[in-house]
Amino acid sequence: MPLAGKKILLGVCGSIAAYKSALLIRLLVKNGAEIKVIMTASAHDFITPLTLSTLSKNPVLTQFTKDQTGEWNNHVELGLWADALVLAPASANTLAKMANGICDSLLLATYLSARCPVFFAPAMDLDMWKHPATQSNLQKLITNGNKLIEPSHGELASGLVGTGRMAEPEQILETLHSFFKPGKLSGKKALVTAGPTYEALDPVRFIGNHSSGKMGFAIAEELYLQGAEVTLVSGPTHLADPAGVHVIRVNSAEEMFMASQQHFAHSDITIFAAAVADYKPAIKADQKIKKGSAPMVIELVKTYDIAAELGKQKKPGQITVGFALETENERTNAQSKLKNKNFDLIILNSLNDAGAGFGHDTNKISVLSPAGFKDFNLKSKKEVAADIVTTIIEYAYA
Repeated sequence: MPLAGKKILLGVCGSIAAYKSALLIRLLVKNGAEIKVIMTASAHDFITPLTLSTLSKNPVLTQFTKDQTGEWNNHVELGLWADALVLAPASANTLAKMANGICDSLLLATYLSARCPVFFAPAMDLDMWKHPATQSNLQKLITNGNKLIEPSHGELASGLVGTGRMAEPEQILETLHSFFKPGKLSGKKALVTAGPTYEALDPVRFIGNHSSGKMGFAIAEELYLQGAEVTLVSGPTHLADPAGVHVIRVNSAEEMFMASQQHFAHSDITIFAAAVADYKPAIKADQKIKKGSAPMVIELVKTYDIAAELGKQKKPGQITVGFALETENERTNAQSKLKNKNFDLIILNSLNDAGAGFGHDTNKISVLSPAGFKDFNLKSKKEVAADIVTTIIEYAYA
């Protein structure tokens, strides 16, 4: 059983759907998980701590302190203890606080301290779910790496019919099963590069590009979900570290090369998803360059070609995957890169495709292997990452 021995921290918020948390605990315990429960104060109005304590076989926590002696419930230890934090039901109020870093309860303090994957199953009325504020909060939480368990459509406590019902306990259990089951890449090590590189001109200015890093981060997360041990070398981004992934933050192409080289020899799979600057200033000024009346001429020199350099070090059995973002002669250029950089696969993006490339939450790719091209439709970057990892598994390990 995938959940046998797993430590699940269940957060229960104030919602009529709180009664389902009792059923969820029962299912998790039957599947071998160890459960601890944190309730918000308002959750007590819907279900008693005694019920959840009896089912989980552990005390239910709500306050920071246990009693009048001052002994406290250590939110940091709780966050480190858990293999997963599951908020079910997650109310609109708690989701808003999570999205904005508000820390006024034991549950929220534990959320901010947790290093484990976080799942949340919203429960609220139709119009609350649709409200722009709620949708904005959901996007923040997802962007920060939290995993949404979608609410279902049906009759709500208000009598309205629509989306907002908390997912059934069986669905939440299946989500956790899928997450924890051994993946097809168990025992494999993967290296991913992501994001842009910044090549300093002076202490203030740099040469860079518009890469957000979203594609590389999504690939790293998918590799982890498939069981791989993942190292992600990322240029400057605003993205949160994916749960379970070892992240190394760098700025320049040289820093990315040095970090990648340290891990490449031990990696079974390497995916070069970073948009590495091709050139850097020949000289970095020690002080801010002042604006003058004469035109400025900047001498540029080539940066490290990380994929090409590491491709020369490639050993039998290693799989390397490159990206090609093109604006013209896309397929010809991709075929050339596949050969010149010793790649097994090339992921081709064209900036001529709407919704693809930098700055989008979607992407449209073609995968080039020695057998030819395979085209995919426009999808979310999370779905594209799943397609890429599935293609790698089929190519190398089927």
